[in-house]
Amino acid sequence: MFQKITLLALVIAAVSCQKKETVEKDKIKKADWLIGNWENKSPEGVLSENWQKLNDSTFSASSYFIKGKDTLHFETIVLAQLGETLTYKATVKGQNDDKPVFFPSTSETDQQLIFENPKHDYPQKITYTKGANNTLTAEISGNMNGKPNSEKFVMTKK
Repeated sequence: MFQKITLLALVIAAVSCQKKETVEKDKIKKADWLIGNWENKSPEGVLSENWQKLNDSTFSASSYFIKGKDTLHFETIVLAQLGETLTYKATVKGQNDDKPVFFPSTSETDQQLIFENPKHDYPQKITYTKGANNTLTAEISGNMNGKPNSEKFVMTKK
């Protein structure tokens, strides 16, 4: 009897571990549509985000804003599945002593990803929304100097 209970416990443990592994990797799969090169051209300059898949649990991107020949903004992004949490890690050149800021996901769907860090100065929220015709909208929002603020960037896949 003891052997049957032990065997049953081992089987249940093995199955539950396999299920957990599947759940963990499922969240990053909802972000597959980010992969590729995205661009927004405006009179102010060109915003580009280039996303690539590093492995089954990690994507990386470089994001930059260029006006003429000047790079006005550059950041590196790592989107990683850490356990059951999808985390957006942004490192902006010249900000926060060039150290990353972490934004855990608060919502993941096939059409939208939302990341929030209420302790960050600005933004506190980063949203990516998949649009029609190979577009995506990246939005940063939160309080800046005590006032609500948001910026939207509609990008087209190249």
